[in-house]
Amino acid sequence: MTAPEPDTKAAAFDTPHWAQMGENTFVAGMWLMYQVHRFLGRWPFLLCLSPVVAYYWLASPVARRSSLQYLQRMQAAHGLWSAVPGWRQSQRHFRVFAQVILDKLLALTGRYRFDSVMFTGREPLDALLAQGRGAVVVTAHMGCIELCRAIAERCSGLRLNILVHTAHAQRFNRVLQRLVPDSGVRLLQVTEFNAATAMMLGECVARGELIAIAGDRVPVRESRVTHASFLGHEAPFPCGPYILASVLECPLYFMGCVHEGAGYTVEFVPLAERVLLPRARREQALAEYAGLFAQQLERMLRKAPYDWFNFFPFWDQGAAVACPAPSA
Repeated sequence: MTAPEPDTKAAAFDTPHWAQMGENTFVAGMWLMYQVHRFLGRWPFLLCLSPVVAYYWLASPVARRSSLQYLQRMQAAHGLWSAVPGWRQSQRHFRVFAQVILDKLLALTGRYRFDSVMFTGREPLDALLAQGRGAVVVTAHMGCIELCRAIAERCSGLRLNILVHTAHAQRFNRVLQRLVPDSGVRLLQVTEFNAATAMMLGECVARGELIAIAGDRVPVRESRVTHASFLGHEAPFPCGPYILASVLECPLYFMGCVHEGAGYTVEFVPLAERVLLPRARREQALAEYAGLFAQQLERMLRKAPYDWFNFFPFWDQGAAVACPAPSA
């Protein structure tokens, strides 16, 4: 018997912001998982992980309902399963997420088999970087995005700055520094966008670096969001990636990563050579750019539906309001 689609109205009532729910990838846990895999291998790691995943699935009703809501909306939009997804598919969703956490650490430390990673759409980005130009890359909590380190292994001097909204960035940076001191990946904690932040990021782009920012979670402190269709339902998306690319006057790319075969596929898609936000139609333009992102996100997740890791009521985020119109 499959579980019914969660009541979205009930889920939306008094729902906390995703950042208030916390992340369950604490430093000690990440380090322990890495060491288990290092000394015992992947299968012992997965065996030890199974009861942990089962416990978390049972003890996290919001995450469980959110997983079911996403999977069932994917089914309604694209019919990927023979029946409506239920608890079995949801538990598999959690297991895939747990395995990806390990792959993140292996990728960032250079221990992942990068020959099992396929890249598509790299040519325009390679040409841009060869010119010494940077770009904003809008991505999502999908697959193992950290595999972009594989590019750094092949492109000497490439620097990737990943913007995150929580204090976990500092702790993760300490783990990363301990595991791989010369990593070309840096996490930047950004809770609000101001002149100082814009100047710092502008300098990164001017040096030919990439600025990666998630396009599938609304801001922590600010309410600047827009809306676009995702899996047949209107959903809130942050304005930040498109405002940032507009301010920095640089190209905008989509980057997605999903499982394919025994490894992953990392795909780059150019969204705009220049992001334009004219005053007269600013809100409409932001919605259009978010729509382009949502289309690419949905297209990739159709190939690997278990690879999206937003275990909160995504469509019902209470902070979702329209981006304010610019002052005259």
